[in-house]
Amino acid sequence: MASGAQLILLAALCLVAASAGVAGAAESKVATVGVYELKRGDFSVKVTNWGAVIMSVILPDSRGKLADVVLGYDTIAEYVNTTTYFGALVGRVANRIANARFELDGKAYRLFRNEGNNTLHGGNRGFSKVIWTVKEYIRGGDSPCITLYYHSFDGEQGFPGALDVYVTYQLSGPYALSVHMNATALDKATPVNLAQHSYWNLGGAGSGDILGNTVQLFASRYTPVDGALIPSGQVAAVAGTPYDLRAPTPVGAHIHQVTGGSKNGSTIYGYDINYAVDGDDAHALRPVANVRDGASGRRLELWANQPGVQFYTGNFLTAGDKGKGGKVYGQYGALCLETQGFPDAVNHPNFPSVIVRPGQVYKHEMVFKFSF
Repeated sequence: MASGAQLILLAALCLVAASAGVAGAAESKVATVGVYELKRGDFSVKVTNWGAVIMSVILPDSRGKLADVVLGYDTIAEYVNTTTYFGALVGRVANRIANARFELDGKAYRLFRNEGNNTLHGGNRGFSKVIWTVKEYIRGGDSPCITLYYHSFDGEQGFPGALDVYVTYQLSGPYALSVHMNATALDKATPVNLAQHSYWNLGGAGSGDILGNTVQLFASRYTPVDGALIPSGQVAAVAGTPYDLRAPTPVGAHIHQVTGGSKNGSTIYGYDINYAVDGDDAHALRPVANVRDGASGRRLELWANQPGVQFYTGNFLTAGDKGKGGKVYGQYGALCLETQGFPDAVNHPNFPSVIVRPGQVYKHEMVFKFSF
């Protein structure tokens, strides 16, 4: 559990953020922050209700050796202070919104800019920077789970309408982690696009880079972006490009042929791109990705019901990023598979809509299946 000092720090930060001059902030409430373990045999997951963060995922390798396969920190206070989204649930709208603005039903909305001129992962105080309420917690048994709730008020970070948001993390089978996200628009139409932002290293967090991992994405198309990683609006075929990962491919095979943004005027190489997941039924659970680490024998299989997945290879991790146990997370030290609606969909009518109208329920399902 969090220490007393951490609880005081988190409560103070939440109160300051809630009263930072945003209309409706009085609806924000302070709750106790803690760490909650889900355990099923030698498979365990730790979650905190700060940002609905997955703090650890521990499972055996092919020799039975246990390791934590997600990047993160030892203390909640470190998650409060980080600008990296280790393990967080991001929203109200994940990924980027160009120029921090959009129009809906004839009205223009301006959002909090937190990445240059754009909005990233819901703004400066998105869902990864708030305290969620624990609604249910079952530590062990056949189906350990935790359900977290957050009420997002009308106008939060510039988004219209009040929103009730739930996420359930569940050990739904032997070495299977299910993530159930839903959100109900209460009074106004609003964009909703939630994403789970864990950084995966199947060799173990801090064990080195993931360039030798093989990855397979069930996606024949992707959404090209500009230098600021904003989609052009085009949905292009991956065939004949370095983005073609339809067959199992080492992550590092073409990584220096793709640009993943820039830093201090220098090009950063790596994947940070949305893929359009194959499949005709937009609401059905379907295969998204397979990842395998040869050294440990661990394999991750991801299923989800969203139209897109952001494949990110930890391009902006640096040698100064220290994580759990003092381990250093360097560039390409993990990969992310963030199932989602398409980035900047609010500004591209040809993209699948992310608008949820009053009374409608947004539903996002993910299943991570592990083997070794």
